[in-house]
Amino acid sequence: MSMDAADPADGAARSADTSTEAIAEQWRDDLVSALDVIEDQPLSERAASYAALHDELARRLDSGPTGAA
Repeated sequence: MSMDAADPADGAARSADTSTEAIAEQWRDDLVSALDVIEDQPLSERAASYAALHDELARRLDSGPTGAA
């Protein structure tokens, strides 16, 4: 058996990593877009928008996977 042979499990792990990175990049892009929209709002409306964004981020964190320690 050659040491150069690719392990299919390695390919699956790389694919999962790439998928996770793509999702994280999309979430970052969405966050930056949301912040841009909030910053363009009148000052009197920003606090409520930031609070709504905070609530959305908190929901995402709460619904995410948890690691067993």
